[in-house]
Parts: sequence; C-alpha cells; structure tokens
Amino acid sequence: MIYCGIDWAEKTHDVALVDDSGQLLAKRHITDDTAGYRILLDLLVEYGDTEESPVPVAIETSRGLLVAVLRTGKRQVFAINPMAAARYRDRHSVSRKKSDPGDALVLANILRTDMHAHRPLPQDSDLGRAVAVLARAQQDATWNRQQISNQLRSLLREYYPSALAAFDPWRNGLCRREAHELLKAAPTPAKAARLTRTQLQAALKRAGRQRGIDAEAERLREAFRADWAHQPPLVEDALGKQTLALLFQLEAACTAADDLAKAVEETFPQHPDAEIILSFPGLGTQLGARVLAEIGDDRKRFANARGLKAYAGASPITRASGKKSSITRRWVKNDRLNHAGYLWAFAAITASPGAKTHYRRRRDDHGDWHAAAQRNLFNRMLGQLYHCLQSDTLFDEHTAYPTELAVAA
Repeated sequence: MIYCGIDWAEKTHDVALVDDSGQLLAKRHITDDTAGYRILLDLLVEYGDTEESPVPVAIETSRGLLVAVLRTGKRQVFAINPMAAARYRDRHSVSRKKSDPGDALVLANILRTDMHAHRPLPQDSDLGRAVAVLARAQQDATWNRQQISNQLRSLLREYYPSALAAFDPWRNGLCRREAHELLKAAPTPAKAARLTRTQLQAALKRAGRQRGIDAEAERLREAFRADWAHQPPLVEDALGKQTLALLFQLEAACTAADDLAKAVEETFPQHPDAEIILSFPGLGTQLGARVLAEIGDDRKRFANARGLKAYAGASPITRASGKKSSITRRWVKNDRLNHAGYLWAFAAITASPGAKTHYRRRRDDHGDWHAAAQRNLFNRMLGQLYHCLQSDTLFDEHTAYPTELAVAA
C-alpha cells in the first residue's frame, strides 16, 4: 500500500508518499493550479494509483478545488482534523519543530498507522452537494441578517426609540420593507416627527403595502410625534448617518437570504430523498434542505443510527473515571445539524401528536428541562429518519409513535 499526505496552503501544497514501512518514497511542492494538480495526479500514477486501487489521500480540509480533483473516481480522501494532526506530530518528535513537508509526511503516516480510525469523505451525489451549498449559504445569510438587525436595533435604542415602538407591532419589524422605507425617509426622530400623513402613506406604498394604509400611517404618525427623549442635534444627525449605513447592509442581507431561499426551494425538491425528508412532521423545504445538507445522501456514511445521533449531538455522552461518572450533552458535534434539529423538534411538537406526547412524557415523568426534552425528541426522530432513508419508506405517525398515540387517545 502507498499512502499520500498533502499539506495544503493558499498558493502551494506539499505532497508526501510513504509505503507500508513508513519509508518516504517521494515528495513534491506543487502549485494550486491545473499544472500543479496534473503533477500530483501523475505522481500518484507513477507509484501505483489506478482506477481499481487508488492511493488514499490525507488532507486537513474537506473543501476546495484540490479536494474536488482528488475525489474523482473511487479514491478515498480523508479530511484530518488539524488538532488531531498536531497530536500525531508530537508522537514522532518532542522538539515541536514544524514544516510544511514534515506535516505532509505526518498526514501520510496517519493513514499508514490509523486509517481504520478515520472516515473518508462521503460519496455524496452532485445534486446532494449542490443542495448542501445552497442550504448552508441560506443559513449563513439568515444568521447574517439577524446579526445586522440586532446591531440596528441596538443603535436605534440609543437615539431613536420611537422607531422601535412604531415597528414593534410588525413581525420581524426591522427586516420588513416598510421599516426600511421609513428609516430612509426619516433616519432621525426629528425628521420622523415632521413626516406628514401623505409622506407616510407614500413610504408604505413604496414598500408594497396595499391594505390598511391610512390607519397604519395614522398609527405611525402618532408614534413618531409622541414625547420621547432626544440626543443633541449634532449627535443625532451622526447616528442617523450610521443608521443609514447599517440599513443598506441589512437590505443586502435580506435580499441575499430571500434569493438563496428561492434557490433552495427550486433545487431541494429535485433530490430523491426530498420526499422522505418532507414526510416528517416539522420539516419544511428550508429545514429539510439543511438536514439533507449535513447528513448527505451517501447511505454508507453512518454505520448505524447511533453514529448519526452522535454526529448531530443528539445522543448523550458518558464520562467515567474512577468512582466518578456523569452523563452530559455532547459539545463536539455538527453545529449546523444540531441547530436544525432544535428547530425541527420545536416544530414537530405541534405538528405531530406522537412527538408532543413524547415531549410531555420527558418533561413530566423524567423531569427534563425544555432543551433536554427537545434534544431527546430530536434523538428519536433522527433514528426514525435513518430507518426511513435506509429502507426508502415514508414517515408514518402510527409506526413511529404507537405507544404515545395510544396514551394520547
């Protein structure tokens, strides 16, 4: 067997090949372009890389063009955690010396000695990987939108409380187009107090509102003209300019989140697993796409349902040493899947009678807090999802919660 280790960087990469005895067979310094990739593939072929028996490769990342080139065919690519690679480095030397060619050699030796303890990258389909890209991007855009919205809210609290009071009846007030148009027309409370009914109605119409414009304009006018404390005029004008700058960022974030959500709605239903995932209560298109993005569509990725639950952070972990033993939640997990699971369980409580009964039993009989009961429900639903994907069957409420439904009845 030949093993390959690659220490990657932004512009160049170091490659090392070792045999079963750990002897260094070859090392190269390649560039991050087509010519460098060709040198790497030719080097692998020179040392026995074929379609039937490809050389396994260890690298400290799971993304990028280099990884995409290496994943062609049946080659196994192992994404080694940089912290694990640092621990392996200390096995061979305690001087703490470090070099890029040396790191490539360490990665190759990791596969030589402990390849059985590491998992290769899953063989997901191109459509599954495309859904993962869009779902993660939409999730990042949503988080970015919320972060900028929180910054704008904090800024308005400093000098413009009348705006917060005016937008409070609206759901996601600062992310709505009505709020954006009003803040553009009056970025300071002094300007907002001078807005007329006609100007307020025009702002609401520009935002796309079609009903209740007169009543809403009157409510906004009263909120803006109420008695509020004010900053000094110069400070207020400066804060208004800062608000406009944040507002433009928020508008861009809202547009990006909406566009990516539409892209997910167009792409996710095309996947063969979409029908199974959407059959589960509490999972819609956006949340289902996030779940598929993190678990992938490679059926061999997880040996059993326990592996999937541990990967998602839904199953507890036991820490035992001497006379001490404790059962706690997992901290090392896929944070994106864990976040999606929290929303999934929260929605399933109202969408599924069996899930609601299971949640109530964990709260009442076992004494779990809300988060612990939801995590336990998420743990159970992950097992059901794993079974349905492996057996290619849709979710069935009576099969999933036979005891809970009987108790509820």
